[in-house]
Amino acid sequence: MAGRGKIGDLRKLLAKRFPHTSGSATTRRLITGLSFLDQAIGGGFPKGAITELISTQISAGSASLIHALLEAAHRNRYFVALIDGRDSFDPSTSGGLGNACLQHLLWVRCTKTLEAVKAADLLLRDGNFPLVIVDLVLNPPEDLSKIPQTSWYRLQRLVESAPAACLIMTRQGMVSSAQLKIVFENSWTLKTFEDESAISRLHIRVQRSHLHRQKVQMGGAS
Repeated sequence: MAGRGKIGDLRKLLAKRFPHTSGSATTRRLITGLSFLDQAIGGGFPKGAITELISTQISAGSASLIHALLEAAHRNRYFVALIDGRDSFDPSTSGGLGNACLQHLLWVRCTKTLEAVKAADLLLRDGNFPLVIVDLVLNPPEDLSKIPQTSWYRLQRLVESAPAACLIMTRQGMVSSAQLKIVFENSWTLKTFEDESAISRLHIRVQRSHLHRQKVQMGGAS
């Protein structure tokens, strides 16, 4: 019952703060403005698709990437929804995010994996956020294994009809419906985090991309 109440509160907040917008999903990209990322994945996050970012180590830089994406959203004036799977996001780390950046953020704080999945379902249905981030890096593997594969395919169907990009961050590959899978290949130390330019040195490897096939299928249907 408590979980239903939280989802209901979130639904009311969305209706109040974010008026509905119109738009059709295409294979366009959401340019992040982070050159190391945009170049690695072909120009930005694909809209109408799920991108899974696999961070096999907790210290691989995923939290710093979230901060960088929020700063980019502020510069480019769009909203980001962050679904925090373990209520671990800390705006004060990495030099801290200013109030201006936080004004472009909807932060959904969860403690359970299934809560995060339900929140993603709701936000993708709402369709008002150019970027929806689902951070599951710190969620226990035993909880993640309980997510039915049908849930990922449902999220994919939802994002296909929205002018949005969905980034799901995990510790191991598990999102079967992700059209783009990328891997963080980094191991950061405390000294690395003290370097303000460290974010630009994140090493990203594309593990799988089905985007070309998706574009061909959409083109054939037109």
